[in-house]
Amino acid sequence: MKNFFIALFLGFSAILQAQNTLSGTVTDLKNQPIKGVSVYASELHKGTTTDENGKYTFSNLPNRNLKISFTFVGFATQNKTINSLQKEYTLDVNLEETIFEMDEVIVSTAFNKIQSQNVMKVEHESIKNLQRKGTATLIEGLATIPGVSQVSTGTSIGKPVIRGLSGNRVLVYSQGVRIENQQFGDEHGLGLNDSGIESVEVIKGPASLLYGSDALGGVLYFNPEKFADANTFKANFSQKYFSNTAGSSSSLGLKTSTDNWKFMARGSYNTHSDYKISGGDRVTNTRYNETDFKTGIGYSNAKFSSVLRYNYNELDLGIPEDGPEASGADQTTSKKTGFPKQGVFNHLLSLNNVFFFEKSKLDLDLGYVANDRSEFEDSNVAILHMKLKTFNYNAKYHLPKMGKIETIVGVQGMYQTNTNSGEEYLIPDAVTNDFGVFGTANYEWNTNVLQAGLRFDNRNITTDAQGIAGEEGSFEAIDKSYDSFNASLGYKTNLADDVTLRLNVASGFRAPNLAELTSNGVHEGTNRYEIGNSNLKTEQNVQTDLNLEYKTDHFEFFVNGFYNHINNYIYTSPTGEVIDENAVFDYVQDNAKLYGGEVGLHFHPHPLDWLHFETTFETVTGEKQSRSVGRDYLPLIPANNWNNTIRTEFKIKNWLEDGFATLNVSSTFNQKNVSGFETESNGYNLVNLGFGGTVKLGKTAFDVNINGNNLFDKRYIAHLSRLKTDGIPNIGRNIVFGVNFNL
Repeated sequence: MKNFFIALFLGFSAILQAQNTLSGTVTDLKNQPIKGVSVYASELHKGTTTDENGKYTFSNLPNRNLKISFTFVGFATQNKTINSLQKEYTLDVNLEETIFEMDEVIVSTAFNKIQSQNVMKVEHESIKNLQRKGTATLIEGLATIPGVSQVSTGTSIGKPVIRGLSGNRVLVYSQGVRIENQQFGDEHGLGLNDSGIESVEVIKGPASLLYGSDALGGVLYFNPEKFADANTFKANFSQKYFSNTAGSSSSLGLKTSTDNWKFMARGSYNTHSDYKISGGDRVTNTRYNETDFKTGIGYSNAKFSSVLRYNYNELDLGIPEDGPEASGADQTTSKKTGFPKQGVFNHLLSLNNVFFFEKSKLDLDLGYVANDRSEFEDSNVAILHMKLKTFNYNAKYHLPKMGKIETIVGVQGMYQTNTNSGEEYLIPDAVTNDFGVFGTANYEWNTNVLQAGLRFDNRNITTDAQGIAGEEGSFEAIDKSYDSFNASLGYKTNLADDVTLRLNVASGFRAPNLAELTSNGVHEGTNRYEIGNSNLKTEQNVQTDLNLEYKTDHFEFFVNGFYNHINNYIYTSPTGEVIDENAVFDYVQDNAKLYGGEVGLHFHPHPLDWLHFETTFETVTGEKQSRSVGRDYLPLIPANNWNNTIRTEFKIKNWLEDGFATLNVSSTFNQKNVSGFETESNGYNLVNLGFGGTVKLGKTAFDVNINGNNLFDKRYIAHLSRLKTDGIPNIGRNIVFGVNFNL
């Protein structure tokens, strides 16, 4: 492996550059040139922008098939494939105006099609759009996507929930590698900052075919910030202020590119005080501080493309224990965390390579993730200190295209170690090895797409015996191996010119995690004494998804339905015993089912080109299947939600461009379908306002946005809030002001 890295980097200077060039003109349907169109080759991480005459030029391109995307706000995205690019190639493109969002290239799926060509419905959202909603954290923004919710601990910790599944059942990818950060804990957040992230893609449903274990419920795939266009330099500074938490978020980024080399760096710092509930009281010790740094360097030529990225994320998180009405509750705007608290240090190193051959290519992604997590009770001596180190590899070979059939075969794996050095052990020291092989094929004809795949995986977990058998904090030695075969089949077709149907059936799996296998003690994050079960079996599911879309120039409608059957679903169940004033819970298994979906429409009335109305409704029900009589619901199932938004777009003379104003009403319904140890939740309505655009003052231009969230200061408790059991409400009114300068 060492020799491979050396050879790879020496190759930067040793491989001869190709002189292949691509150029052309981008116009509208009236043959008028369009300035500012983004022309991007995702395989090369290389982009440029059309000039005032609509012209663009790429140089030093590979001598092979190459995908080029053309995107511009207000126009439909075009994805062009150039066959056997050689020397000088001309490609002129006509873009068609469209009212709705751009048709983005989906990176998280196997064949990287644009959404309209993709066999699977994938939710794509830019981080810029999520930030415009005024959310304080990345996970809060994700929770505004239909089908996505969050298990939250105040405003600092959030864990994604996709259609009722969370924790180790949802896989997170960033920089092309899987993130491992002790997902089993409800109080363990993502460890990612939205600074330096371009967009997010959400796969709702089993994705084990491409991602292996833990993709049972779905995948969050974060695309990193793009490099600067070739032969340009860009600098960016953004600042946000949050009224509720007296918080601020600052970010500074620099990036530059030549024809072959690319470099970027971005640093950010977030700091927040305790959040206020309705009425003005603060929830003690919900304050937190976050430092984030991202950098990357890339190189591409005719033979290969390589990008090395690094992300450092440091979190200082207060853990609330008392509500604002508690005797002696601390009411302060201090940003210094008190006890108890968490200290988390995350390192993410990724190397993403594409090797080009005449009619095929090899994708090779390598990743190293280090998660250093400490928990402090009443001093700076860590009671709990866990170090999780993970090495990932993922190799995908794209075979030469045979007629209309595209085929990918690949191997994927992970080597992971967990070590403890604190006074207490939550899980034992352990080594985990994953290995998987897969193959998938895509057949496209007319408006039809058929995609199928098979995969085999093995996960091996070994631990050493620790502690005194029978006492709290002791762990038995285990050596477990889990095998799984999985398959997927998807079909997409156009029932009519404006109607698209997608049908997908896929299986997924999840091997039991360390906490489920070995727990023996008080889990402070859940306030329970948890006992693991080393005999747990692999979770295995089959999900059927049906998606129907109708889209015209002024009206868009969609409906998504799903049914998810899970064998051997793992959950905790109370035993009735009490140890050290904590109720005892065992890890047990049962078959389960989840079903529901999302429905929505987007109406843009003609001739009111400035007006948009959007509405979505999402629902999910989760049940255990052990009872012959009655219904037994799964825990942590989000309540039904109805979201309505009126959005206007405008321009004010010569000083405000791309202006927008939004009125959003989010209605969350009662949640009465709860598990045996959950409490029911009342519904609530939240009203949010937004305003922003690009301000131009002479030669100076900057983006500004103002958001008012929970504008009427509604007092409410979300069903998935971990503070619900203590009767602590969620955040009250929050005014967010943001400004972004491109220097």
